[in-house]
Amino acid sequence: MRLCVTDEGSGFPPEFLPRAFDRFARAEASRTGEGSGLGLAFVQAVATAHGGSAHAANTGHGTAITLDLPC
Repeated sequence: MRLCVTDEGSGFPPEFLPRAFDRFARAEASRTGEGSGLGLAFVQAVATAHGGSAHAANTGHGTAITLDLPC
């Protein structure tokens, strides 16, 4: 099963993509809003625990987070 969630923002900076699922990683260090940088780390942990995987990619119109899980 594949679940893909996309947004319509500016996307992640390209240098951030390899570490998007790292704990406490945030795309923009200058952001002062709420968030600890754990959300995508949780997504990857759940996917891995169920034998799946998670992937982040810029689409040209935002970012897509894809979660692949075996059925």
